[in-house]
Amino acid sequence: MRPEEVIEEIRLAGLRGRGGAGFPTWLKWKICREQPSDERYVICNADEGDPGAFMNRLLAESDPHRVLEGLIIAGYAIGASQGVIFVRAEKPLMAARLEKAVEDARRWGLLGENILGSGFSFDVRVMRSAGAFVCGEETAMIAAIEGRRAMPRQRPPYPASKGLWDKPTVVNNVETLAHVATIMAHGWREFARYGTERSKGTKMFCVTGGVKRTGAFEVPIGTTIRTLIYNIAGGPHEGRRIKAVQIGGPSGGCLPERLFDLPIDYESLQEAGAIMGSGGLVVIDDTNCMVDVARYFTSFTLAESCGKCIPCRVGTKALYDRLSAIVEGMGSQEDLQLLEEIGIMMKEAALCALGGTAPNPILSSLRYFRDEYEAHILEKRCPAKVCRKLVSYAINRELCVKCGLCAKSCPVGAITKTADGYFMIDESRCIKCGTCVITCPRGAVEKR
Repeated sequence: MRPEEVIEEIRLAGLRGRGGAGFPTWLKWKICREQPSDERYVICNADEGDPGAFMNRLLAESDPHRVLEGLIIAGYAIGASQGVIFVRAEKPLMAARLEKAVEDARRWGLLGENILGSGFSFDVRVMRSAGAFVCGEETAMIAAIEGRRAMPRQRPPYPASKGLWDKPTVVNNVETLAHVATIMAHGWREFARYGTERSKGTKMFCVTGGVKRTGAFEVPIGTTIRTLIYNIAGGPHEGRRIKAVQIGGPSGGCLPERLFDLPIDYESLQEAGAIMGSGGLVVIDDTNCMVDVARYFTSFTLAESCGKCIPCRVGTKALYDRLSAIVEGMGSQEDLQLLEEIGIMMKEAALCALGGTAPNPILSSLRYFRDEYEAHILEKRCPAKVCRKLVSYAINRELCVKCGLCAKSCPVGAITKTADGYFMIDESRCIKCGTCVITCPRGAVEKR
């Protein structure tokens, strides 16, 4: 097949990038190929940094040759002579297996000069990253490969026209390239059998959190959230109720249980205030506080911000500070408006997708779980009984058997014996650690 025919095959398959944005793979390749240049590059983004997501790691460790095959096909299609696999140094087995796959391909004549006498020359190197989350952003990744600090740059120009060493560059992630190999092996019709009209094929998801079966699952795009959580991941643990799912990694949105019949595709998730992302999906049950969840994910993006643009550098800090005030019982109604205003500003003005999507957990949880925010602010109460400053502990005398284990386990001596042999908790000394709740054999220590 000629390079143009390969690109057409990918177009007919309807493959969209599996790294998050869902941009048509064939179009990115076509744009890059049409750029006038004496050199082009293709990069495999194996820098999977979302907490709890390991789809790319699983693919690369279990079938590295399939990923490498997709990279070689991409190089052939765009007219590149060099490829780079950018992999996180924290995943040594993944890196080692990809390096071994490259060595095998060279030995078998599938990489190097004049591959199998075809006239096509292409070689690949594996580069281990330093580990910053922002390296997953394609322009920051390119900067790291060039030996510079990994910081995003203004786009346009996009990498497809001006990327690595200012040459046209295609960046695809591991899952996208694995699909490329499958499409070329089995034909576009087989791939397009799955998925929806606008999003063909399958997608891998890592389901973590409050379900019976956590792990990585591959499902057709368009599968509902409910099917993935209840039918495949086994549903909630005994006695628990699932109230939300956070989809799209640390910058994904929080969707309530009433939207679980939503099909998992790029457009439906975006309309609901979430993103597909790389495929991380955290199931949140009724033991979790949505305000605390939003603060947790904001703390991650705050720590991982490269600091280059003001909207992300200052915005994530402002969001985290306001959320911290709310969970500590010092929030106000004005904070909710401020959170929304800062979040919208960041989405419009941030330099890269890390800053632009960072407010998603906050904006979506405000949209669907505003009552929990208001309970923290107006009633100084955490409905899930998670936020320490808004929780108190008391001993139920009807359940207490006077064993004294709670007092013995308290690290600060806040539990003392009363004259009638029962025990009481001194709120002024209690540090809300919850040790007494865990220790009590009768469940007499209650959160209130």
